[in-house]
Amino acid sequence: MEEVLLVDRCDGIATVTLNRPSKLNSLSRELRRQLVQAFGELSVDDGVDVVILTGNGRAFCAGLDLKELSGDSESEGSALDDRERASVVAGADIVRAMEIFPGPVIGAINGFAITGGFELALSCDVLIASTEAKFADTHARVGILPGWGLSQKLSRTIGIYRAKELSFSGNFLGAEQALQWGLVNRVVAPEQLLETATALARDMQSCPRDVLRAYKRLIDDGAKIELGKALELEAVHSRAHIESVSQDQIRARRQSVQQRGREQN
Repeated sequence: MEEVLLVDRCDGIATVTLNRPSKLNSLSRELRRQLVQAFGELSVDDGVDVVILTGNGRAFCAGLDLKELSGDSESEGSALDDRERASVVAGADIVRAMEIFPGPVIGAINGFAITGGFELALSCDVLIASTEAKFADTHARVGILPGWGLSQKLSRTIGIYRAKELSFSGNFLGAEQALQWGLVNRVVAPEQLLETATALARDMQSCPRDVLRAYKRLIDDGAKIELGKALELEAVHSRAHIESVSQDQIRARRQSVQQRGREQN
């Protein structure tokens, strides 16, 4: 039986690949379970600094496996009972598992990212999109409400009016327009997607790990509160951290930054 999730670790970077290409990488019960398990394991793996999340085939992720969710006998596994169905729709186990990972998560969006797949993309820290990437929120068309953060994260990312247009229509958003709207960081050719994501991961790895992880936590925690309190939070963490860093460390890191700047010019 083909594995539904592939995890490849190489030099501190873990590439997590959704591997149900014939089902557009829809989130079956088993795939959801393995995603939660994988991110849980990566979160405590000191050998992993950055995760790249992507999909195999022409989709990143088409969302929940609706055939399985509806109890279709042809889908993988037995039908879900009412309690499990409610947990799948309203819960956010996968998103929470991704949030717990202390380092950056780069979404390499290779194709369709629809509904639950869109929510997975929004749970990443950075999004690199293939020119083949397309995003859609079909919650309203399916007749359900999002439960993994899309209704709040999307409007904060691209603006409330654009978010409402997407969510109320269910229309697709192409890669170039996603870039214009600020949903993705950059758009590259399909054959360059993983190479670009890996190069960015390497850049992130060149930062001190403790600072990188603390910075991610600071941004995420600050995004959940109003600006005044977020600035206070930053000041508290900044003072605490600067007291833990020696002048020699700052000097060495400054020299490293200057050298890197010379090499990139």
